Amino acid sequence: MKKLVIFGCGRLAEIVADAVVNGLLPEYDLVGVYSRTASKADRIVTKMKQHGKSCVASPTLEGLLALKPDYLVESASPAAMKELALPTLKNGTSIVTLSIGALADTLFYREVMKTAKASGTRIYIASGATGGFDVLRTATLMGNATARFFNEKGQSVLRRSAVYNPSLETEKRVVFSGTAREAIGVFPTGLNVSVAASLASVGPENMHVTMQSTPGFIGDTQRVEIKNDQVHAVVDVYSATPEIAGWSVVSTLINIVSPIVF
Repeated sequence: MKKLVIFGCGRLAEIVADAVVNGLLPEYDLVGVYSRTASKADRIVTKMKQHGKSCVASPTLEGLLALKPDYLVESASPAAMKELALPTLKNGTSIVTLSIGALADTLFYREVMKTAKASGTRIYIASGATGGFDVLRTATLMGNATARFFNEKGQSVLRRSAVYNPSLETEKRVVFSGTAREAIGVFPTGLNVSVAASLASVGPENMHVTMQSTPGFIGDTQRVEIKNDQVHAVVDVYSATPEIAGWSVVSTLINIVSPIVF
């Protein structure tokens, strides 16, 4: 059995825990969880115990790593990812992350690469609310590739962001246009998938990102497009809720241990 821990216990973490208790991840044993909100961690621990599985809520990352897990699922934030990545990798624990935006920092990215190689561990980037990483990488390897990313959100989720303007309540408008690296600076959690797509293709400095605000729009549209001299590919994903991100972690965990890898 592979020992698994989760850092960040929101709805996406619950999806992973449910997958464990429902038998979708039979090769994993969820042994520990961490959350800044103790009640959220306790909820997952209680669920595991109700299904006859032992799991503890750790008050610290150090306590979580002391369990000597094989894999840590990160579902917190890019800031949390920056704090936990290096000590986790040095612990001999690989990471499945949803906070890919942290890797837009070139110096951090290089340090993560160096540490993972030295410790024999890996960082697995879950697809989150997009996909097509295989075709993005393939088209880029062919040479002369350009890529762009489009995101559509409703105005309500932007009300606390730096780009919000009351006019968005009634007008459809492009509220951001720039590189993936710039995008994650403005939207630390809202455009993680654009960084993931950029890392799979042309890089955070070369992936052009556009965000559109549409009044009354529910959910997210993520569209990534890549072109080279021979290929033109578009991956277009609409999700009504963020739950696809949690399920992408489950899919990644299955792939890790599967004899057939998609």
